[in-house]
Amino acid sequence: MTQRTGSADLPLHGGRVPPWLASRMAGLGAVITQAIVHHYGRDEFLQRLAHPFWFQSFGAVMGMDWHSSGITTSVIGALKRGLAPMQDELGLYVCGGRGKHSRKTPDELQALGNRTGIDGDGLTRASRLVAKVDSAAVQDGFDLYLHGFFVTAAGTWTVVQQGMNGDKRQARRYHWHSRALQSFVEEPHSAIDGPVQGEIVNLTDRRAESSRKAQMQLLADIGPDQIVAEYEALQSLKPRQMELPHLVMPAHHDVRAKDVFTRRLHGTLAAAAERGPADFADLLLNPGVGARTVRSLAMVAEVVHGAPCRFRDPARFSLAHGGKDRRPYSVPLKVYDETIRVMKSAVQSAKLGRDEQLSAFKRLDDQARILERTAEGPSLEHHIAQERLASPGLGGRSVFGWEKEQSIKKDTGT
Repeated sequence: MTQRTGSADLPLHGGRVPPWLASRMAGLGAVITQAIVHHYGRDEFLQRLAHPFWFQSFGAVMGMDWHSSGITTSVIGALKRGLAPMQDELGLYVCGGRGKHSRKTPDELQALGNRTGIDGDGLTRASRLVAKVDSAAVQDGFDLYLHGFFVTAAGTWTVVQQGMNGDKRQARRYHWHSRALQSFVEEPHSAIDGPVQGEIVNLTDRRAESSRKAQMQLLADIGPDQIVAEYEALQSLKPRQMELPHLVMPAHHDVRAKDVFTRRLHGTLAAAAERGPADFADLLLNPGVGARTVRSLAMVAEVVHGAPCRFRDPARFSLAHGGKDRRPYSVPLKVYDETIRVMKSAVQSAKLGRDEQLSAFKRLDDQARILERTAEGPSLEHHIAQERLASPGLGGRSVFGWEKEQSIKKDTGT
């Protein structure tokens, strides 16, 4: 039986991803995917996509708004673009997307099946059933508008889809994973992310089996008396949602101390300072590459190697490359580009049988976990203020433009 891994409140957030960030998200998303597949395999990557906390952290480390529903669209789009040139090599394919791209998913899966030999008919049926369950069998007030289908060459798959409640300006994200799937109509979800709305109609709950059977019987023996009798009987069978870990994505856009596990941040910073010079000696000799890039690499390393329990504070991963709306600070493009370059170099070397560079990220992550028990450091507010001061020199850019000294001084009160 599938496991539900948690839920989260996702506030709707307007705006588009600018081209200068979208291209970088595609590059970083692809190279992180390659690293995970190299270390742990394709199925592990699908399992991570099926985990709502990891998914949110993955989007945050790529520079998206850490708290919002927009991460879903952006991550799926970035992976679809970034993995396209290497999909056959990886044996990992991305179909669907938002709006019209969502509706094209069956055609994409059929074409993929014809080209690769994967069971296109079976995948198409799975895609349609997943969408139907979350739009009809789970009636929670959210209308589906996004459907992303990730599938491997072996035929295993993960679906990430999202619904919107425009009146409440909230979104709910649904995660499915095929490996543990036994039924499309009885608790099929890997996880459901979204705001708690009180009682909902969830006909996929195992306790609703009698309800499903009763409805089928009604279709066979429809009649006024029978409908009234069955309705009264079903009132006692209203299912309640299972108690799940619940990640609350707040409405506030800025990153606050309560949103971050500070001890883990201090561990990451300490590991970058202590482990970085030893593991990335050659890198640090390159002009323009230094401690700031290693700090970002340490957070990327955690996305690659971290256990599910490490992603309870997605806000922390926004400290790697900032955010497009200057929250917590503008995207440091020089750091972002160096992160991609170093990761690409490590992955390329690993393909040639030289794992030294890629293994350095694992050691960096291991060291961070050790140091977080004892490491101390600046407050989150001080860390963000320092990043904003340094932003112009790091190529800080947001949807509002390039960072300048004057705007930074005004923002930090200096």
